[in-house]
Amino acid sequence: MSRFVDRVTIHATAGNGGHGCSSVHREKFKPLGGPDGGNGGNGGDVTLVVDPQVHTLLDFHFHPHAKAGNGRPGAGANRDGANGEPLILPVPDGTMVLDRDGRLLADMVGAGTTFAAASGGRGGLGNASLASKARKAPGFALLGEEGEVRELVLELKSVADVGLVGFPSAGKSSLVSVLSAAKPKIADYPFTTLQPNLGVVNSGSDIFTVADVPGLIPGASAGRGLGLEFLRHLERCAVLAHVVDCATLEPGRDPVSDIDALEAELAAYQPALQADTGLGHLADRPRVVILNKTDVPDAAELAEMVTPELQARGWPVYAISAVSHKGLKELTYALADMVRQYRIDHPKPVARRPVIRPIPTDDNGFSVIADPDQPGGFIVRGTRPERWIKQTQFENDEAVGYLADRLNRLGVEAELVKQGAEPGCPVTIGDVSFEWEPQTPVAEDFPMSGRGTDIRLDRPERIGASERKIARRLRRGLDVDAEDPDERG
Repeated sequence: MSRFVDRVTIHATAGNGGHGCSSVHREKFKPLGGPDGGNGGNGGDVTLVVDPQVHTLLDFHFHPHAKAGNGRPGAGANRDGANGEPLILPVPDGTMVLDRDGRLLADMVGAGTTFAAASGGRGGLGNASLASKARKAPGFALLGEEGEVRELVLELKSVADVGLVGFPSAGKSSLVSVLSAAKPKIADYPFTTLQPNLGVVNSGSDIFTVADVPGLIPGASAGRGLGLEFLRHLERCAVLAHVVDCATLEPGRDPVSDIDALEAELAAYQPALQADTGLGHLADRPRVVILNKTDVPDAAELAEMVTPELQARGWPVYAISAVSHKGLKELTYALADMVRQYRIDHPKPVARRPVIRPIPTDDNGFSVIADPDQPGGFIVRGTRPERWIKQTQFENDEAVGYLADRLNRLGVEAELVKQGAEPGCPVTIGDVSFEWEPQTPVAEDFPMSGRGTDIRLDRPERIGASERKIARRLRRGLDVDAEDPDERG
């Protein structure tokens, strides 16, 4: 038995980036071939795409976990790793994407509309890409970043021009079946319709869609019956059509009281609308009243009796019979005119061009705040510092020294000094905490040691002005004890 699912929670996991490779070119008679480690591949993205052939979120109900492919690690001989395979998830037209707190992230309307559900991690750089004047043959590479993990709520709201509103067994499904080629389930008991049914109607040169949604009962706006299933799928409709059963024998039921009950539920549903979708209040949509089942003599008399009262409210009224097709032609043309006018009055918004806002030159991209959990400690926050922490191999001293140089160039050390950080105080970046050692000389001011090591980390307290002077002389090819003409005077 088929099922209709219009609200699911998915867990999107993007692919991890591949690690960079640390390798040295080795060839006969070329002992110092230089670094040749390739970069890691980027992780695959998870992307939602509107597919006109998909009409329900049922697949996500049974398979809520979606994971893209991981990037491959780099290799020697400057071979970069392959990028991870992206994962594309088709969703129905009208799908809304919300976060765990219910905030709207995307309103996906129109075939081909995409939304990046989770971004893949960047691949780590190999040592060939990390080579510089200070590090001619790095003995380390950067790690790949982990892919983004997000929990998203998908909510489907049918995209239709005309929404049929009515009590159970009012004849909404029968009306859709005669106006279009749709064949919804029709039976002689209430709540036959358990899912929205869409039909395409041709009226001369106009084409519009009609939605038959689950029937309404009093209290639907509070969740009684199938109320929320009913009301959610009316939010995008341009015209609301009240379908009234004029042949009902239930006590206390008549066309006017039925419409009043329907209007009360539409008004009460306002708090459940997404305010930032721009869809507006249901009470503001154009109305039309359809008095159904007038093939029954008593129903025809009742329809004729209540028509003046309903027309006095400013609504067009049409008496029809879905069985005998009485009045269907007039109703079809009237609905087409109302939809056409609504489209003229409410044109589709033009897709906004992306706005690129350059980062100010004084924006260093990080912030330093006091650590509330550790007295005298500090927390460094920022996209770049936190990403660099994840890319670092902390068992490799040279990689740690490279991280220190990056943080120093970014201005983290200067900001810590400005805020009164003391040597040895705890500093936390991302999920890593360490004891801060200020004024560690940068790589350009000190000769690098063997691959994978960093003398600055072995004896930072012994590196002072004299060591820096010796380093400068060694780089210039001068003897350590010789007089440097640049240092005279």
